[in-house]
Amino acid sequence: MSAEDPDADEAESESEEEDIRYFVRIGQTDLDGTKSVERSLTELNGIGHRAARLIAEKAEVDRRAVFGKLDDETIEGVVELVEGYADEVPDWMNNHRTDYFSGETTHEIGNELEMTRRQDINRMKMIDSYKGTRHERGQKVRGQRTKSTGRTEGTIGVNVEAIKEEQAEEAAAEEE
Repeated sequence: MSAEDPDADEAESESEEEDIRYFVRIGQTDLDGTKSVERSLTELNGIGHRAARLIAEKAEVDRRAVFGKLDDETIEGVVELVEGYADEVPDWMNNHRTDYFSGETTHEIGNELEMTRRQDINRMKMIDSYKGTRHERGQKVRGQRTKSTGRTEGTIGVNVEAIKEEQAEEAAAEEE
């Protein structure tokens, strides 16, 4: 920023803002183009920090670069890597290993992840497996403690706020 011509600096910053794509669409999700490549990819369901870092590395893009400032070819390369992520990584890094019906290992992203998770839970409920009955009852599924945690009923124990309110009402009544 120069002291002689402050309008020139404003014009430069406006031109930089015009070159940015504010939304980058991958699948059915709009990603924020003002964030870094790694951070905006993690907004996509099914892509975590490690996966985002690997995708940026394979696309040969700086993971700290602003996603919307990349040229269209680079963005298309990143989109292709996201869609073909299951082929690029070993099976243990995929989030849907050994499908029940097809036996394939895939990496689900976005709405597909939610849909397959819902289908898996419904299948467990239909065959009355232990996990399915726990899902039906709304209880914990993976062997966690339930005696003292995960309570959804009302407050157990002393309600300190109610006691303080009663004391304040009594004090106000005594003053009058």
